[in-house]
Amino acid sequence: MYINDINIMFYVLIGIIGLFVGQFVDWCNNRLPEYKKVFSKELFTVYLKNMKPKYILAICIAIIYIALLYFIGWQENILYKIELIKYMLLTPMLISAFMIDYKLQIIPNRLNLTIFEVGLITTFIEGIYSPDLAISNLIGGLVGAGIFLAITLIGGMIAGKEAMGFGDVKFMGALGLFFGWMNIIGISVIAFLLAAIISIILIITKIRKTDEYIPFGPFIVIASIIVMLVPQDILLFVLFKIFTLGMYQG
Repeated sequence: MYINDINIMFYVLIGIIGLFVGQFVDWCNNRLPEYKKVFSKELFTVYLKNMKPKYILAICIAIIYIALLYFIGWQENILYKIELIKYMLLTPMLISAFMIDYKLQIIPNRLNLTIFEVGLITTFIEGIYSPDLAISNLIGGLVGAGIFLAITLIGGMIAGKEAMGFGDVKFMGALGLFFGWMNIIGISVIAFLLAAIISIILIITKIRKTDEYIPFGPFIVIASIIVMLVPQDILLFVLFKIFTLGMYQG
């Protein structure tokens, strides 16, 4: 049986890999905020011996992996294969950033650096086959960091306090290497849109106070996953619809 020209057993295999990766993310979430090594003997001598299955986390990553395989596919074009692999590598790091920032209001430097390093490697590999794509990714890193650095500095001058953490600046710079300049702009727009809507809801329902800090990292993560899974033309159409109040006809 085939789904989107891919044998269903391939989906099963990718899903199983996602389950194991999800459990590993739980280990990373415990180590990274404490600046401890992820790949250490404690993983086998302590964590695996006393492991508590994280079903929701594992299932979420498995679903994202399956969705990536479905939407990107496993095509003859090598660039599509690289895109699938790099997004599979990025997904657990995104989920880790979401969970740590939500709980602790930080994105660990080691996590940002790992995303940056993997992004550089995949950009180099893509550049072998498409120099234009590699250039777009490098510009994306500059654009992603630049947008958020400007917001942080300008917001700090206006409000007299940090409008956004520098962890978010580094996070967006690293993500730009995966998505390129056009998609990183899209991620920024979607993240701010989600943040505005959800923040208003939280304040109206009195779950959060107006002066209470709401971490921005989770919104960046959600926006990144949307960009990974939704075709660019559909994404642009929806955004134009939103910002033109439905008047845009395409």
